[in-house]
Amino acid sequence: MLTDFFYHLRAHKLPVSVQEYLTLLDTLRSGVMPPTLEDFYHLARMTLVKDETLFDRYDRAFAIFYEKIAAAFPADKEIPLDWLIKQFQKHLNPEEKAALEKHGWDKLMQMFRERLQEQNERHAGGSKWIGTGGSSPFGHGGYHPEGIRLGGPSAGNRTAVKVWEKREFRDYDDQQELGTRNFKMALRRLRHFAREGAELELDLDHTIHSTARNAGWLDLQMVPERHNTVKVVMLLDVGGSMDDHVARVEELFSAARSEFRHLEVYYFHNCPYEFLWRDNRRRHTERFETWDVLRKYNDDWRLVIVGDATMSPYEIVHPGGSVEHNNKEPGATWLQRLLENWPRAAWLNPEPEGYWQYRQSIDIIRQIMHGHMYGVTVDGLVRAMQYLSK
Repeated sequence: MLTDFFYHLRAHKLPVSVQEYLTLLDTLRSGVMPPTLEDFYHLARMTLVKDETLFDRYDRAFAIFYEKIAAAFPADKEIPLDWLIKQFQKHLNPEEKAALEKHGWDKLMQMFRERLQEQNERHAGGSKWIGTGGSSPFGHGGYHPEGIRLGGPSAGNRTAVKVWEKREFRDYDDQQELGTRNFKMALRRLRHFAREGAELELDLDHTIHSTARNAGWLDLQMVPERHNTVKVVMLLDVGGSMDDHVARVEELFSAARSEFRHLEVYYFHNCPYEFLWRDNRRRHTERFETWDVLRKYNDDWRLVIVGDATMSPYEIVHPGGSVEHNNKEPGATWLQRLLENWPRAAWLNPEPEGYWQYRQSIDIIRQIMHGHMYGVTVDGLVRAMQYLSK
């Protein structure tokens, strides 16, 4: 089975060597880990994957391999707990969903505080209390057009304006190669070259002319090496509705890594606020103050924001509107500061342009960006690069 696991990882383009595989076998024989799936996952990742940017690819390959192994075992006769919880979920038709009232930000927060004070037991399937399923604005697993999710996973409606839980996101894979060639060609329109630094490169044309003028005596002429001078700060939206666009954003990210020598990447969720981060696994412990990022890079840099701009409008225009934390200033204020610091800025949206007119938050972001929002397509990237290169 472990031999199959080794070849499975290689088939998913993970550069696993035979020596690393033998190290894994030796470690397993030594008995340093309990015989659990989670411990094997971490041990195998530690011994077989040396590049952190490949962790996401390893996760996906491990999940596929596990599914194949699990399918070979007899089915468990126990009814999963989440199945029982789902029985409490109300299945509302479109008319019933439309009839549910949106309370507005202030009233919603007030109602939530009242429920926390009054409620003293678990509820499921209701329309008032914090619980599972149902049409209450508070809880998880149900539906409400404008609610607060806490205590469990989403039912898939993506209508929560606040999420009261710690959520884990994954970094984008910058080693993605398939489908990136056209993106590279589009991004190449932004590159500018200049000769900088010490004389490291032979100037063949001037050497020939100078040698000819010297009656054939060789006269070498050197010039500084040409460097790509474009500098890009890229902010990547991650998690939530962006999970639908991971493949396309990874292609874009890989192309940007190869085309821009000076590229600084930070992550945010839905809308930039007072802090950003570089590593999604440590986003709660290793944060960068947005003010510090603004001071670090001057207006020689271009700003590229990548996100679907799909969120509650409260997250953009209302203090405390962030889906994850209590932000003192609205997202629109931070976006304005970004544009003031980097006047040459563009927003790349992986959501199909035909859907933009149906998203209120997209319209707000487009206005803040002065119309400089482009689709993550070859044509969209060409137009964005043409604007940024002016």
